Amino acid sequence: MVDFTTISPHIFVKISPKAKRLALRLDGRARRVNLVIPKKASLKKAYEFAELNSAWIKDKIEGLPRPVPYTNGTILPIMGINRTLRIVNNGGKTTQITLTDAELIVISPLDDVTPRIGRYLRNLALEKLGELAHLKASQLNRKLSKFVVRDMKSRWGSCSTDGRMTLSWRLIFAPMASIDYVISHEAAHLHHPDHGKKFWELCEKLSTDFTIGHDWMQKNGVSLGRYGEIIQ
Repeated sequence: MVDFTTISPHIFVKISPKAKRLALRLDGRARRVNLVIPKKASLKKAYEFAELNSAWIKDKIEGLPRPVPYTNGTILPIMGINRTLRIVNNGGKTTQITLTDAELIVISPLDDVTPRIGRYLRNLALEKLGELAHLKASQLNRKLSKFVVRDMKSRWGSCSTDGRMTLSWRLIFAPMASIDYVISHEAAHLHHPDHGKKFWELCEKLSTDFTIGHDWMQKNGVSLGRYGEIIQ
């Protein structure tokens, strides 16, 4: 078995029956480089290819935004507002988390509250993103049959014409205009499964500020994956 991690710990191997050549593709959200290998290609040649491009891999990974852990004093941009994470260790038995206009306050007896904060923010995303998603659907005289949030490695959301919508919970760290744009984008798929002219017209109509929301996601979307629990 060929060990590609000897070249870089950030390499993720993907054997593809559709690929026609070896390729390296940066996945900024997962903070890794995908090495795409055609199904019948030699692993030895794939290793040599990756090794030849090891400097490129290193440069791309180092050029990504630095991870932002959940530590006391960290600034988290939650739904367009910068909030200071304040962690207070106490002698109690339960963890309490409170979101204010200026802070995310965590009072806990635990040494590591990262999982609890991650769970809280996922639930917050489920609630707040869900409210907007259902509102956008109602504006189209439609109802969502299912709404979930999760870590999405290749896109920010998905939606089928039968009303099943999924969003990345990490959108909670985006500005409101961008949250609104992504949800409008997915809601537009309730009527248009493709990305044709009518889809984009509807997406723009649903968005409160299409240009600002769209452009911010294009330029800065990759930065949303750096907060707290990093995708592996």
